[in-house]
Amino acid sequence: MAEERFYATGKRKTSVARVWLSSGSGRIEINKQPSEQYMDRETSKMVIAQPLVLTNTLGKLDIFVSVMGGGISGQAGAIRHGISKALLELNPEFREVLKRAGFLTRDSRVKERKKYGRKSARARFQYSKR
Repeated sequence: MAEERFYATGKRKTSVARVWLSSGSGRIEINKQPSEQYMDRETSKMVIAQPLVLTNTLGKLDIFVSVMGGGISGQAGAIRHGISKALLELNPEFREVLKRAGFLTRDSRVKERKKYGRKSARARFQYSKR
């Protein structure tokens, strides 16, 4: 009998994370590296573990992640979104808890583009009257 795996895709900013869950010892592997090695910030590690802590599945599932695009913060958010969606595939009863925490909603905020004639998206050059 083959081991059952659950798949989901998570997104945040310009990052896309493909997440696979399977029963195991709690190993989290990101891009074929241990999560402690890949994510150097404590806050990023905490963000990734949030849905697992909320559903009391921390240490019970092995998680394999393939993430690309964006920076560290965006990738951590994408992984959290993917883990949350995969946990829902595993057990639909987690929906209420994860939804209340806001982990199932895709955070659609992205960087606003720079406009011509301006310094950045909204900042203007200093106006000189004389």
